[in-house]
Amino acid sequence: MSALLWFCGMAGSAPALAQTAESTPTQANYVEVGSYLSSDAEITAWYEMQYHLRENFDDICGDTFCEGDYSNIYALRFRCSVEQSSGVLGRCVWVFAASNEEVDPATGKIQVTPKIWRCRSPLAPGTTVSALLGALAGERPLYAKLPGTSVSIYDGLIDCL
Repeated sequence: MSALLWFCGMAGSAPALAQTAESTPTQANYVEVGSYLSSDAEITAWYEMQYHLRENFDDICGDTFCEGDYSNIYALRFRCSVEQSSGVLGRCVWVFAASNEEVDPATGKIQVTPKIWRCRSPLAPGTTVSALLGALAGERPLYAKLPGTSVSIYDGLIDCL
């Protein structure tokens, strides 16, 4: 009889156990955007956007960010993480590098001071890859307003570089 009571007690708590399992959120799985994109059009748009971002930066570097000790800033890579099941971006970061070199006149040695910047793009929460690609399409993605914001990637660089 006690086994029957135990079984009935367990059966009565089964819905509560099932409810707990259902309410547990699934783990997010982020990947790099290049691994997420599947269509030729998306892949082409991604690489064109990266090309134009670097081109836009190179066009303005000497008049803006590339003055002072670090006059040789080079755009290394623009990367984004995306939640694989939803297409929502986690974060986008543009990495830059530069160096300053000083020659010691007495010894001829060269003192090199390297610098790296990790510049986060000011994305709005919930921005999708497709929205980003749409907003940054064209030849001037550096200045395009990011989806759901009134700012651009350029605005994010001002705060970073």
